[in-house]
Order: sequence, then structure tokens, then C-alpha cells
Amino acid sequence: MIEEGRQGEAFVMEREGTGKKLYIESYGCQMNFSDSEIVASILQKEGYGTTRNVEEADLVLLNTCSIRDKAEQTVRKRLTNFNKMKGERPEMKIGVLGCMAERLKEKLLDEEKLVDMVVGPDAYRDLPNLVKELDEGRKAVNVILSKEETYADVSPVRLGQNGVSAFVSITRGCDNMCTFCVVPFTRGRERSRNPQTIVEECVDLWDNGYKEITLLGQNVDSYLWYGGGLKKDYEKASDAAKAASVDFAKLLHRVAKAVPGMRIRFSTSNPQDMSDDVLHAIARYENICNYIHLPVQSGSSRILKLMNRGHSREEYFALIDRVRKIIPDCGISHDLITGFPTETEEDHQATLSLMDYVKYDFGYMFYYSERPNTYAARKMEDDIPLEVKKRRLNEIIVKQQQHSAYRNKQHLGKVAEVLIEGTSKKSDADWYGRTTFNTVVVFPKGNEKPGDFVNVRIEDCTTATLLGKRVN
Repeated sequence: MIEEGRQGEAFVMEREGTGKKLYIESYGCQMNFSDSEIVASILQKEGYGTTRNVEEADLVLLNTCSIRDKAEQTVRKRLTNFNKMKGERPEMKIGVLGCMAERLKEKLLDEEKLVDMVVGPDAYRDLPNLVKELDEGRKAVNVILSKEETYADVSPVRLGQNGVSAFVSITRGCDNMCTFCVVPFTRGRERSRNPQTIVEECVDLWDNGYKEITLLGQNVDSYLWYGGGLKKDYEKASDAAKAASVDFAKLLHRVAKAVPGMRIRFSTSNPQDMSDDVLHAIARYENICNYIHLPVQSGSSRILKLMNRGHSREEYFALIDRVRKIIPDCGISHDLITGFPTETEEDHQATLSLMDYVKYDFGYMFYYSERPNTYAARKMEDDIPLEVKKRRLNEIIVKQQQHSAYRNKQHLGKVAEVLIEGTSKKSDADWYGRTTFNTVVVFPKGNEKPGDFVNVRIEDCTTATLLGKRVN
């Protein structure tokens, strides 16, 4: 599961065009935002420019998330709002993209009368044909999952970003089959992108002034290129293909060497797939950030087994110990789900004690919401009362706030290299940026500009932010 720090938040993108206007909102994980850039690129060739003003759009697209019920309900509310707008502008066409489109398919056309187009995450190349169908007065649907599609040859239109940081997709799909997760059903099986195209995209971003990239995949540690095809078919490959294969650690080496001045991040990792080779690559290259997003989901081995996570509590601890040994100052964040079916107070306390052991820098915390068609929905009763879920979630959040404060206080008095991303949301007089540990830093503006690396002495902090002044 990709990092979800912006779950449910909409990202609107704008780019000039010469013809019709396209309005895109992206919800959920970073992969959806990256996919929206691919969509914008494909439709740009059809004459669509993008706009931030939905009222002037000819085509409105919602790139959706299905990983939690709240995300789907947010999209449904937006569709209701667009329905009112469509009543005044019947020529406006509305489409649903992404995981929700793949999960619900034609039902969206029946349930949401305003939806004209439904497109799954592997069908974006078909958008020109689908738009043509709309122009001819027909509804348009393509939700076919692919075994090959990686969009490796599509140059994304960089929209809605700060010109400093960019996403680079390296894998699609997931083979892990966690019992609570819809991703394998909405994005298909794992397949990796040609490493040469990844390196070329990273070099192009550097040449165009970007200073940071995030390598994206549902599970980046599963990256494996052996000439194309599904990861599960790797054993059928020839000996020559296997000998020339590239795993994630090797890809990190290639990218780090190709763009030595570029900060490199990646997301998301699954604990059972993270090798020590990856940890040593992080330790070796200064431009690979000392930060790992490492979802655990639960601190109870019993619950982890029910979730089909592929690791136990003890194995996760062992991985954390190796991270701390190989990368002593590594920032670590998490995903946690509380209230999974049959979770007891003992299981919950195991999660809290795991948090105490790791003391994460920050995390993304949710209570369990049943997702249709997953194994958990089909085979397990959602038997934890909502009030219990909310109480346990609050205890996890409070615990994380304590640990975030602890980690941030460790930076007091130290000098951190900060990549400026833009103006602080709270004050036009301040910059904000991030450290290699992915911690946000705010400091007074000088003659710097976004994209500059500056050294900042940390003088104060909150649970979420470091505060400091530039070192002259």
C-alpha cells in the first residue's frame, strides 16, 4: 500500500492548452497523483489543456481511491456536486478514473447518473477513443486490467507540483494479497518498468530543474525487471534473463549514480520484501534519503497473520534493528490499522508496545473499514464496535504524537540540510522544506528560492514541524 498521508484530499492540476479544458481531481495515494499526470499527458495530445476552474471544464475527471470507505464517500459527494453543475452545463462530461472505477466498473454508470466515463488504472492509453465515444454521445467504459502496462513510454505532464519534487512510477500492481486490501483487485498483479526508462526520466527531471524524486510503487521492494512481464512469472524466465535482472537495490544504485545531485526517496515498502541490500544502498549514497516508510498495520502477530501481511511482530522488530544498525539516523514512518476483525485489547496493547519499541517519526493511522470483495469482507465478521475502534485509534494517535515530539526534540540544536519546497502555509515570511528524514522544517525567508538546499539550525519544534534559522 502506498503512503497515504493525503488520503481523501483533492489535488487539482492546471496547464495551458490550445483546445478543450480538462479538470482533474486526484484522491488517495501518491500513485494516483502520478497517474493523473499520465492522464494529462495523454489528453494533452488530444488538445486538452487543464484548468483549476471546474466551471469552465469540458471534461471533469476524478482519479479515485478505494482503499477506505471514507475515500469513496468523498468522491460520491463530489459527484453529487458536479451533478448540480452538470444540470446547468449538460455539455460537460464527467469521468471516474482509478481504483474506484476498477472496483465498481459499470455500476458507476448506473448508480451515479452523471458519470459519462469509467476508466480503470491500466486503461489510460484508451482515453482518446473513450473521449471520442463521449463526443459521439455514448457512455464510455474501459476497466480491463493489464499484465504488461507500465506507461513507461509516456512522459508525464508535471502538474500541480512545486517544480522541486516529482514522482516517478517504477512498478504497478501488487501480489501480496493482504486480506483487508483491494489494491490487487483494482491494480492487478505486479509488473516492473524497464530500469533504463526510469533512469532516463530521472535524468530528464534533473535537467529540468527538479531536485527530488520519489520512486513509486504499491511495493517498491518487489521491483524486478527481467525483460518484462509479471513478477510471478520470473521463475519461467531464461537463465540469461535472470542473470541480467535488476532488483530494487540495483535500481537504487543506478538512479543514485545517474543523478548524484538529486534527492531520492521511495514509497512504499513492505517489511517482508525489504532486503539488507536496499538498506546498504541507502547508507552508501548521500543522495538517497535516510527515510523509510515501513507500514506495519498491527503490532500483534496473530492479527498480522489474519491480515496475511507476510511477517510477524518479531520479524518486524528484527528489520527495525537492522535499519537502525545499517542506517543509524534513519527516519521511519508507518501505516497502522486498528479494529481489525477479532482484535482484542491484548492485540491493541501489542500495537502500542510495538510503537514504543520503534518510536516512529510519524505515521498514518486508521480504524478498519471493510472493503467489498476482499478476503476479510468475505470471510471475517467486522465485529469490533465503532466506538471501540475510535477509542483505540485515539490511543494510537496520542502515542504517535508523543513519539513524534520525542524524535523532533532530538534535532534541537543541530544543523539540518533542508530542500526548500515553497512558502509556509502559516506565514508568507517563512519557507518550508524537508530534511533527508522527511521532517518538515520552517524558517524565515532570506534570498533563497524554492529548490535551494540550505543549512538550518533547529531551535524549536512542534510534534509535526521543526523550526529554525538559516546558518550563514
